[in-house]
Amino acid sequence: MRRKMASDGVQSGKFRTICVFCGSNPGFRKVFSDAALELGHEMVKRRINLVYGGGSVGLMGLISRTVHEGGCDVLGVIPKALMPIEISGESVGEVKVVADMHVRKAEMARRADAFIALPGGYGTMEELLEMITWSQLGIHDKPVGLLNVDGYYNTLLALFDNGVTEGFIKPAYRHIVVSAPNAEELLTKMEEYTASHKEVASRSSWETSRLGYPEAPSSFS
Repeated sequence: MRRKMASDGVQSGKFRTICVFCGSNPGFRKVFSDAALELGHEMVKRRINLVYGGGSVGLMGLISRTVHEGGCDVLGVIPKALMPIEISGESVGEVKVVADMHVRKAEMARRADAFIALPGGYGTMEELLEMITWSQLGIHDKPVGLLNVDGYYNTLLALFDNGVTEGFIKPAYRHIVVSAPNAEELLTKMEEYTASHKEVASRSSWETSRLGYPEAPSSFS
């Protein structure tokens, strides 16, 4: 799929594609839906493509439609078993069906220049934590952002801080997570992000092809 650019033909910012982790539910409060729409509009403004979990419901559906309707590319990656559950009606953009959750996450990760988690449940948090862990290990060096909508992730961030206090998370690893309450601030902070931690192992020492995580391709095709 051909990459779409802004009217002047120039992509703004440093990210070509961002992987967004988010819920297949909308949450009980409108603030969460508003945040998904805001992030989608901010990505369109900066001409950033979207890779996500492929669902057309919940926050997944809101952000994917917003980015797609704004003229940027959207790639959904979804396991075959979840298609009847997470896709309702017409799909958005390009949909890649994969065998299982492990392949899904690896495919989303390799396609992206950065990662953002919107509010979500266990699946969203698990995806977020895996990308944080992969950064710590040295598998990737991409920014990992947390859109902390109305303090939704305050307790998770406090847990990370407690991990530092109790000696389970090194202070430098705590800084892997970039957080902000709104999309514009978060994307700006992520663009300014420079890793300050020393990876557990250098990227060259990982057999990344076995993880399904080669260098990101130049386009969705």
